[in-house]
Amino acid sequence: MSIHKIIFASFIICLVIQFSHGATKERLFSDLEKGALAVTAKPSRQGVLDAGIDKLSITWKLSSTAKKKANFTTIKVKLCYAPVSQVDRPWRNTENELFKDKTCPHKIITRAYNKSSQSFKYTFERDIPTGTYFVRAYAVDAKDHEVAFGQSTNEAKTTNLFSVQAISGRHKSLDIASVCFSVFSVLALLVFFVNEKRKAKLEQSK
Repeated sequence: MSIHKIIFASFIICLVIQFSHGATKERLFSDLEKGALAVTAKPSRQGVLDAGIDKLSITWKLSSTAKKKANFTTIKVKLCYAPVSQVDRPWRNTENELFKDKTCPHKIITRAYNKSSQSFKYTFERDIPTGTYFVRAYAVDAKDHEVAFGQSTNEAKTTNLFSVQAISGRHKSLDIASVCFSVFSVLALLVFFVNEKRKAKLEQSK
């Protein structure tokens, strides 16, 4: 293959990538139909929830005011950061351009669209970071483009929030093993000194 053909092929590939990127950028959160889905999220208990242990009962259904329901094919439910957990964390920023938006990075479940009420019991993943959250459900069309959404909080994202505590790097089993090892080390050291003293006394008696 000549150098000219290689350059031409590379140019075509770059144009395709740029076109695709540009198409993605045109999809804006502000263009989505708000409140098309009625979403609720009820934690399994009050207070701070534990990642990897506690659960969340989630329900969603079509809102009576939904206008784009004819385009819905799939519902994607996600766990989203509340504004208080986005402060000084640019990797969680909310952006109007959907391909840039980092508000809802945690996938909960994807289901085929059904106009009747749907539910799912979600156990918080073990790798969920400490933070304050809400749940958002996106209605997606046949092209896998978000066209509408609903969420378990108000538009300002200040109501019906819940907090999750991440799993720490230490586990009880490791703590127990550490204590046992420390005790064993102390006992071994005492036995060593006792044996040394006994040997010394035997040598002096000889």
